[in-house]
Amino acid sequence: MAMVPWRGVGCCLSAAALYLLGRTSGRDVDILKSVNRVNQLRELAQLLDEEIFPLVVAISGRVGSETPISCEFSGLRGVIIEETAEQHFLKHSDAGSWIQDSALMQSRSNEVPWYLDDGTGRVRVVGAQGATGFVLPVGSEAFEESGRLPVRGTSDYVQGLKMLGVKRIERVLPVGTSLTVVGEAAKDDVGTIRIQRPSKGPFYVSPKTIDELIANIGRWARWYKYASAGLTVLSVYMIANHAVRYILERRRRNELEKRVLAAAAKISGQDNGGEMDDSLSDGAKRERAMPNLCVICLEQEYNSVFVPCGHMCCCTACSSHLTSCPLCRRQIEKAVKTFRH
Repeated sequence: MAMVPWRGVGCCLSAAALYLLGRTSGRDVDILKSVNRVNQLRELAQLLDEEIFPLVVAISGRVGSETPISCEFSGLRGVIIEETAEQHFLKHSDAGSWIQDSALMQSRSNEVPWYLDDGTGRVRVVGAQGATGFVLPVGSEAFEESGRLPVRGTSDYVQGLKMLGVKRIERVLPVGTSLTVVGEAAKDDVGTIRIQRPSKGPFYVSPKTIDELIANIGRWARWYKYASAGLTVLSVYMIANHAVRYILERRRRNELEKRVLAAAAKISGQDNGGEMDDSLSDGAKRERAMPNLCVICLEQEYNSVFVPCGHMCCCTACSSHLTSCPLCRRQIEKAVKTFRH
């Protein structure tokens, strides 16, 4: 039996990781509850004039830009665009069958200065792509079959590839999208108000409202804590069970060793008062006192048989009686078969 219960240790580490995630999410919930909620964006200028730094706020509005980008495939006007092209093909596996796979051919991203507008004012948003909860929706998705692509000859087929086509995906943040941003409000050198990632604290850009964000993060925080508690209980059980089994196995081995030594003393006549030569070392005495006897019948020479229940030194005849144990039947049969060969 292994000294270290790795499964129990793994569960314990997973429980610790989930506990930390739960604490982090719970801390984010507390921060989101305490941030300044700006109902009208024109109020931000007044808050910044009060010199409360750093000022973490929650604002809402619609996406706007002075120089929006016109999307090539979807025709939408957006402020952030990501275009990817994936080559899809069939490749010949080692088993002789064809399996589908893909590879990224091209990835391009473009962003223009943009802001949130609620009708009372504008606030520029900086670094939104690195914020939590920010997801670019798919604007268009098209698949161009290989028949319409330039022919590359038969080299791909010889290499075990069959080209299927190219999948082009266009993700875009359209103008007019409603967003909620939680971050640090500040003014740049020319006095323009912007909201950005704070030096400490959460930074969220999401289509959900601030109340929906709090409810969603709180739900995940509770789930992390419950999962952590469950894994903690499981890891304690697994480690304790391993420790108990290890102690019982050590005790069983000690008892078997004492039994063999007692039988050896009886057979060699040491039970009549004889003692070993004092000139022998402890290792020599121990080796001399250990006969090649079966620990069950104490008559026949043993064959070493290792089973999950412990290290049993028994003869072939006695080992056949142990096959009723479902845990060690297969190991006993393997050991006996190996011994006979």
